[in-house]
Amino acid sequence: MRTELAVIGAGPAGIAAALAAARRGIRVTLVDAAPAPGGQYFRQPAPGLGESVPQHGGRTWTRLRDALAASPVDVRPEHHVWCVERESGGLTVHALLGPEQRASVELCADAVLLATGGYETVLPFPGWTLPGVVTAGGAQALLKGGLVTPGGTVVVAGTGPLLLPVATGLAAAGVRVAALVESTHPARLPRHARALAGKLPEAAGYAARLLRHRVPVLTRHTVVRAHGKDRLTGVTVAALDARGRVRPATERLLPCDALAVGHGMLPHTDLAESLGCRLDGHAVAVDAEQRTDVPGVWAAGEATGVGGAALALAEGHIAGRSVAARLRGTTPDPDAWA
Repeated sequence: MRTELAVIGAGPAGIAAALAAARRGIRVTLVDAAPAPGGQYFRQPAPGLGESVPQHGGRTWTRLRDALAASPVDVRPEHHVWCVERESGGLTVHALLGPEQRASVELCADAVLLATGGYETVLPFPGWTLPGVVTAGGAQALLKGGLVTPGGTVVVAGTGPLLLPVATGLAAAGVRVAALVESTHPARLPRHARALAGKLPEAAGYAARLLRHRVPVLTRHTVVRAHGKDRLTGVTVAALDARGRVRPATERLLPCDALAVGHGMLPHTDLAESLGCRLDGHAVAVDAEQRTDVPGVWAAGEATGVGGAALALAEGHIAGRSVAARLRGTTPDPDAWA
């Protein structure tokens, strides 16, 4: 296959970039490993399970979905990209097709946009490999993509903003959420007040739902071990001191058959690193146009730094406009990016 722009990743950043470039006459192919566009944030139920609006960003998703359906973007689901090569004629995207990933395909492009998202980190603890222990994002994916829950009584634990929608989503699905265990102390939040200002109404909404479903919230606590032989039967949690150490004599057992745990997100940079793109810390380094330091390669969304869906949409839009201008030999107008 041949295209002008190959967008890898059909989450918020990838969709926004594909639409922005296509509106400016660029031939765009959007590839993603999932059965349908949306990414983790806008994940939809599997075919045959019906369609549901995500709990957050429903209007935004409807607008993106309809715009994508009406656009000339060539959407290629179930394409598992494992390598991108630089060649004299441009870039070649290598992917394996379908759930079994037996067939292969090559997509030749003049430019590539990496919208590969991020991945969860989990700090290990005794029993963390027991059946019934899943990542917070995994629990959310089960609920959104399969309309199933990891268990009947679930503890949601770790740190980061993902825990809130996971806990409220599970509770709304009829799961008994035994506790939301957050290792960060609320006193630390004012340090990030400016960055969190736009998220306060959303956080307040989650807090109200937790209260409505009577979900206990344990702040400055952590899971110290998981119990069970063949599968999870409970977890022990304990309070943390100011230095993040377990406080003696604070352990308590929470019976449960599932634990959804996560300790934040990191950018997915495998493809960028294989292309030789420079990293800025853990993220792909980009300029004001979302260009990497490798000619013909752009990046947007969580791959360039975890910042949420709204930022990913904005970065994708900027990247798509930049690609369109650069491929047509013009300079993007920064004033038109808003």
